[in-house]
Amino acid sequence: MAYPGCHILNPFCGENVRGYVSQRIQQVDVTCESKTKDNVFVNVMVSVQYKVIHGSEFAAAYTLSDTRQQMTAYIFDVVRAILPTYELDNVFAAKDEMAVMVREHLKKTMGEFGYEIIDALVTEIDPDQKVKNAMNEINTAQRLREATKDKSEADKLIVVKQAEAESESKYLQGLGIARQRQAIMKGLQESVVSFSGHIPGTSARTIMDMMMLTQYNDMIKDIGAQPKSNTIFIPDSVDMAGQMRNGVMQGNLSTARMMR
Repeated sequence: MAYPGCHILNPFCGENVRGYVSQRIQQVDVTCESKTKDNVFVNVMVSVQYKVIHGSEFAAAYTLSDTRQQMTAYIFDVVRAILPTYELDNVFAAKDEMAVMVREHLKKTMGEFGYEIIDALVTEIDPDQKVKNAMNEINTAQRLREATKDKSEADKLIVVKQAEAESESKYLQGLGIARQRQAIMKGLQESVVSFSGHIPGTSARTIMDMMMLTQYNDMIKDIGAQPKSNTIFIPDSVDMAGQMRNGVMQGNLSTARMMR
């Protein structure tokens, strides 16, 4: 054994160089094809970093005829023994576990031949392109299903909130109408009392007829003031107040019957 330094060979005595052993860290890259537990073929690329153990140069030089080929065979053996125990979806998550098993197995085997395994890395897991497309389609379908579910929940929430808002609006609108009618009745009552106090001898019926006729005329004036009101048909009747009174009474009677 001749370590680095100055050495002299005597060719007349048959001395020659058998070979050289590098002390540097070297790397071997292996691509192994195997199938998973669910019968999907994938290509697994494994990178192993190794070096010669100091003091074991003789074993490293004379034990193995082709170190890289022998190491490749061991890597194939380990990967093809581990990969069939995983399904395709779990292979990517078990990448580090596979690398540890490859490194530990090679340490035990290659240590006998004078090599130290520095590290083993699973650098790539490459299934067939059709399998990749299928996995992407499955992932896309799952995401679309989740998106549809979330959208349905959002639409449901919008409908519920709109119904709640509509219910609250109708409730407030009813309160407004009730208060409006109460104010109208109160105003009419005050008008009848005030009118009766100022003009003695007038009955409540006469006062109501006059007020209804006044409101009717105000309504006709408001309709005529609208820009799209070109023609207004007014019934020609002498007893306008009587007709209005009868209409109101009939409406009240119909309402009372419906409530019964």
